[in-house]
Amino acid sequence: MHSTELTGSKRECVALIAHDNKKQDIVDWCDWNCELLKQYDLCGTGTTSKLITERTGLEVHAYKSGPLGGDQQIGAAIVEGKIDILIFFCDPLTAQPHDPDVKALLRIAQLYDIPMATNRSTADYVISSALMKTTHE
Repeated sequence: MHSTELTGSKRECVALIAHDNKKQDIVDWCDWNCELLKQYDLCGTGTTSKLITERTGLEVHAYKSGPLGGDQQIGAAIVEGKIDILIFFCDPLTAQPHDPDVKALLRIAQLYDIPMATNRSTADYVISSALMKTTHE
């Protein structure tokens, strides 16, 4: 996996993002997986990061909110090798004003072969996988 430069450590970095209607779901998921998530550097878009930190006490590096360029910032961090895993709870039923940015982020994660979860079930599989404790090139 890539090493992160957010904190200067060699730990993997997990990006946490959620659309408005999924913010409570990702906060609940982070609370449920708090002990596991402590093993990683965490980052995310603005409001999501704040809500996760408030509820769990986890330190989450906040980029801008998604509609203000946060999705693009996270995409750039993936390209730079600073993010190893993307957890993005998407709302498939609500049109997003920044949908092109969301699609670009998902495309970049695929292009750079970043493990990606867009719902809670997949996020559970990713975070609990034995592969999370191995280096992946």
